[in-house]
Amino acid sequence: MKRLDTPLEGVIVLEPQVFQDTRGFFYESYNEETFRSLGIHDKFVQDNHSGSRKGVLRGLHYQICHPQAKLVRVISGEIFDVAVDIRRSSPTFGKWFGIHLSAKNKKQLYISVGFAHGFLVLSEWAEVLYKTTDFYAPHCDRVIIWNDPTISIKWPLDDGMEPILSPKDAQGLRLEEADLF
Repeated sequence: MKRLDTPLEGVIVLEPQVFQDTRGFFYESYNEETFRSLGIHDKFVQDNHSGSRKGVLRGLHYQICHPQAKLVRVISGEIFDVAVDIRRSSPTFGKWFGIHLSAKNKKQLYISVGFAHGFLVLSEWAEVLYKTTDFYAPHCDRVIIWNDPTISIKWPLDDGMEPILSPKDAQGLRLEEADLF
């Protein structure tokens, strides 16, 4: 497993070593000892699996109590995955990092506590798996609006395309209005 640091401390791109031959491929997507050697010491307690069609945008989600670090990967299709620093004391507060994750590139994104997370589906269909370090707590769930101008995420939307949002995500708050860390 290869660790690639990003401009945001606490957000790491992980590239697994893939063994491929005429039969297909094999790789370890998670190994506690390997992750520890890469500086990731979190204990993951829950796995989530979502499937979404092209144009669906999920996020920007976080939990104010029971905060979650996440390990995100795609097993079918492609997404544009985003982490936003929402730690008020951080020098990169309000900054974002985005990366294309796909079944083809097999990259993963580790997002530590203190970040909002979201993704846009780029393929006709995508399935996303992610591990979390705490359990889902609906009363702690928060959403920052996907198009907050102070964050200014450059979502790779086709010209004139509006993302498909859940009612909850459509009512997300701007960063300046949100409960943060």
